[in-house]
Amino acid sequence: MSYYPCNTIVRRYSILSGELKQLQNAQKAQSFSTIPQQCHRTILPLCASAKSLQQTKQSHAIALLNGYLPNSISVSASLILQYATFGDPSTSRLLFHQSLPYSRSAFLWNTITRAYSIAGVYDAFQIYNLMIRNGVRPDDHSFPFVLKGCSDYHEVWKGQEVHGLVCKLGFDSDVFVGNTLLRFYGECSSVNDAEKVFDEMPERDVVSWNTLITVCSIKFSYNKAIALFRDMKLQPLCSEVSPNVATIVSLLPVCAAIEDSSITSEIHSYVIKMGFNHHIKINNAFIDAYGKCGNLKACKQVFNEMVDRNHVSWNAVITSFAHTDHHQDAVLFFQYMINKSITPNSVAISSILPIIVELECLQWGIELHGFSIRTGIESDIFVANSLLDMYAKFGYPIKASNIFNNIHSKNIVSWNTMIANYAQNGSELLALQTLREMQAHGIVPGPVTLTNILPACARIGHLSHGKQIHCKSIRKGSDFQIFIWNALIDMYAKCGCLDLARNVFNMSYKDRISYNTLISAYSHTNTSFESLILFRELGLKDMEYDTVSFSGALSACANMVEIKKGKEIHGVCLKKGYTPLMGPTHQPVSNLMSSDTSLIDSHLLTAKQLHSLIVSNSILDLYAKCGRIDLAKKVFDRIPNKDTASWNTMIMGYGMRGEIDTAIGLFESMGDDDHVRRDSISYIAVLSVCSHGGLVELGRKYFKEMKEDKIEVTQVHYACMVDIFGRAGLLEEAVEMINGMGVEPDANVWGSLLGGCRIHGDIELGRWAGENLFRLKPGHSGYYTLVSNMYAEAGKWCEVDEIRELMKVRGVKKNPGFSCV
Repeated sequence: MSYYPCNTIVRRYSILSGELKQLQNAQKAQSFSTIPQQCHRTILPLCASAKSLQQTKQSHAIALLNGYLPNSISVSASLILQYATFGDPSTSRLLFHQSLPYSRSAFLWNTITRAYSIAGVYDAFQIYNLMIRNGVRPDDHSFPFVLKGCSDYHEVWKGQEVHGLVCKLGFDSDVFVGNTLLRFYGECSSVNDAEKVFDEMPERDVVSWNTLITVCSIKFSYNKAIALFRDMKLQPLCSEVSPNVATIVSLLPVCAAIEDSSITSEIHSYVIKMGFNHHIKINNAFIDAYGKCGNLKACKQVFNEMVDRNHVSWNAVITSFAHTDHHQDAVLFFQYMINKSITPNSVAISSILPIIVELECLQWGIELHGFSIRTGIESDIFVANSLLDMYAKFGYPIKASNIFNNIHSKNIVSWNTMIANYAQNGSELLALQTLREMQAHGIVPGPVTLTNILPACARIGHLSHGKQIHCKSIRKGSDFQIFIWNALIDMYAKCGCLDLARNVFNMSYKDRISYNTLISAYSHTNTSFESLILFRELGLKDMEYDTVSFSGALSACANMVEIKKGKEIHGVCLKKGYTPLMGPTHQPVSNLMSSDTSLIDSHLLTAKQLHSLIVSNSILDLYAKCGRIDLAKKVFDRIPNKDTASWNTMIMGYGMRGEIDTAIGLFESMGDDDHVRRDSISYIAVLSVCSHGGLVELGRKYFKEMKEDKIEVTQVHYACMVDIFGRAGLLEEAVEMINGMGVEPDANVWGSLLGGCRIHGDIELGRWAGENLFRLKPGHSGYYTLVSNMYAEAGKWCEVDEIRELMKVRGVKKNPGFSCV
């Protein structure tokens, strides 16, 4: 009988489906008594070319109806692989067991092993063991997929067991099997074992060399990878193991990782010599390598000499310039790309958006956002994260939130960017809430998460949340890198837990930031001397002082009124170049440091400018608080770029010295300076001066000006005005000021009122102020003492006794005085 009808059935069945057609085709197929060889050649491509599980089942049905199964091993093998490919490994196994009696070689076993590897089912090693127990001898195709299964699950010992059998059966001399073992040990991070296999291979091909180079590259054995490349170049050309395109593409990421432009050039010379320099994949790799090595001239040259470019070429050159902070060049290449009518893809957009942030070109960023929406790449996770970061850094938290909410598959970068968005835009509580949502989605906070969330806890004083984050990180075994330790030190310090901050400091790796954080934290406390101890220790550890180091140490000296130590630190500032430049005397720094401290003063007199404004202001504060307003004035006069803090420090300094007219004059001069603007602290300083000078009308004037300048009136400003009225005996106006505040007065306001009442003997009003103080600050002994003294001065001894009894009941103890004499 002719085989033509059978072929017709097969072709028709590949198009039609359904039970009726199956039955009809079955009836026709059953009429054949034999299976022609030509039909066999037709059924195999049909089984192998199935595009879905449904088509695979149709092919399976045809094979059954035409009697190919289970005795045709080739048809069974084809169907086994197809079922595994489309996610049905159980049917693959069923076919395997049905065909096993008809197979006497390793072919069918290799097929099912490969099928399980394709399907990602952890049975490949079990199938391999079953093959051995059934007495089937493996061939050279038996090992790749079982070893892949071992490497996928990091079962090194199982792979080593397979390796042992390879040697026992003599397959270790087979180059194909040897390459398979190289890949296995490389994927299991056993670089030494991979090198041993390579060294013991009697025969190597170019795949062997390339595989080991790739393994060394991925596992950071960069020098070994380069040495292998150089050894390959020494091999005779006839050996067919000279470096090829795959070798170069595998090796160039090594050059990028070690940022060695000379080795990159060496490889480039070889590529030109061998004629590979027109290969687009190699050129793209060279652009990336040169870019990461910082050789942008070579990077640009490779790009310009390329005959053909693809998206990878453009993305590589844009990224190379972007990551080396050559933002303008990156933008030019991006525009050049558009001019060439090449549509930027997600990689190009996500690379250029951070540059837009650096260049502060929000409008262009918005245009690219629109482009992303039109081209449908807005949903790409890298583009979405870049847009999210852009809007967050430009201060548009709502737009950033909208993008974040529209990301369907958020990764840890998305969550970290959103947490940073909230934390940096004053929404610390939302940052904490986002962290909880992130953890609820099963994403473990990483180092970047912690560096964003811990400062947020510090800013709002959420010590409990900070502790919880710290504890959870310890339990989950987080990698505490040095910047995490520093964030923890800062968080505990700003939350007022200096003991905990010091504990973290003592148990962590330390850098200059670690020291600076604690120096600054101690500088404004009763333990300011700790700042100076740490400052000295920082210098002894050969860590360079910086602005924060000097500022913290000088603030500590100011807090302790340690002018001698402060001058010594000023001398160190001078030596390190953080203080005024040399004046007309041109004395060497070494002479100044070896001479008496008066020389530092004389140097101040001749200085022309200061290197660091922050350090300059700290020096001003030191001399002002130590009563050396004359030195502070000389420093102030020589600051070329005075800021608001410089003026505020001098106004407060003169105010503390009682030089009212000078302080007022400075405040007026500050208003005439176009380079600075009065702030909230400026008005606190001048109102304090008015209070001490009894300048009621001037105080009213400045208070009105502050409101006109739209500067927020705080509790401290109200306290200053109440103090002005109180000292002047205008207690009724002081009460009117308190009643008209619109918010509940704090202890500073009531304290100012109490001070005025005590001066002018208004007992009833003083009693009212005292009651509010006791309510707001029940443990503050100073307020009880003020009220008690007010009663004593008025001769009301019964009330004095009541106050003392109240202190006993509440457990409030007056700090005893002491004398330094």
